[in-house]
Amino acid sequence: MHGAPRNSDHPDQLYFGPHRAIWRARLSAPLPGAQWTGITTRIAERLLENDLVDAVLTMRPSAQDRWRPEPVLVRRVADLAACRGMRMGYAPLLSLIEPALAAGVRRLAVIGIPCQVYALRALAEQYGFDSLWVIGTPCSDNTSTENFHLFLEKLTDRPDAVSYLEFRADYQVEMRFDDGRKRLIPFLQLPLSELPSDFFPLTCRTCVDYVNALSDITVGYMGGQGQQWLIVRNEKGQQMLDLLGDEVVLSAPTDSGDRRSAVQGFVANTRRAAGGLPLRRMPNWLRPLVGRLMTWFGPKGMAFARARIEMKAAETVIHLAREAPGRMKAMVPEHVRRIAAGVLREP
Repeated sequence: MHGAPRNSDHPDQLYFGPHRAIWRARLSAPLPGAQWTGITTRIAERLLENDLVDAVLTMRPSAQDRWRPEPVLVRRVADLAACRGMRMGYAPLLSLIEPALAAGVRRLAVIGIPCQVYALRALAEQYGFDSLWVIGTPCSDNTSTENFHLFLEKLTDRPDAVSYLEFRADYQVEMRFDDGRKRLIPFLQLPLSELPSDFFPLTCRTCVDYVNALSDITVGYMGGQGQQWLIVRNEKGQQMLDLLGDEVVLSAPTDSGDRRSAVQGFVANTRRAAGGLPLRRMPNWLRPLVGRLMTWFGPKGMAFARARIEMKAAETVIHLAREAPGRMKAMVPEHVRRIAAGVLREP
């Protein structure tokens, strides 16, 4: 996809995959209803506006449940507004590929999470599109929409009124409600220990492509520190970024803070969970203090992104070694082994 394999001796490629550039980014005029500022949606709009694609394959909310993702093939720019924002749950995005081909779509843009993009790349040659543009978003853990509703019920006594939820890089979850009110919940106060052990499936707990390395451009939040985060991976990715012109404000990503303690705390709890032991719970009185310390001294920007990737690499190795050791060789790429080994060697 990118003209060269991942160079695992380059620290940024080891963690983030092949790329030409990494940016902290935001739209100068954020799109209404966007999850962040709307870069993903705006790229898709520009592809249609410039007649570079016949359609965009993405997700929209189900008419019955705004949190349930539903695949949709978008042909008109105006219809992309309905696809803005985060959905939670499993959805067969690629099920619309063959109907799209049957409808005469030869130039396609796809917005997808890593496992969807991985399958798309594996099948793309047999589909024979004239052109394929892939906008990837990062992902680490997914669950069913039903499970997500259970999670919302643990966060608020008004789960049906929640219109927006985002895990932010400042160690807080932001919730918005239909009446316009907002609420911030520190990560440390999330009821994660109350979730059932199978809340996230093994396939997500062993994800080895958090950063969507097979996309042409990755649009996420991890390294953005309050803004969005772009990884331009190849020529098509650069062309998509160029389509935004002056609409996008780019700057160098920040990189600060100590990620070691956060990663080691996560590893310790993951080992306990994999062994069937209860998670260690921090006393309630201590959580606000530790939350402030994380905000002040915890990893930020690229350090935060590396911390999350180290956590996922360690989680993958720990869970596979316990639940499916025979699959370790086939399922864990070398770069993930290297990242996990550096983390798991530490006390």
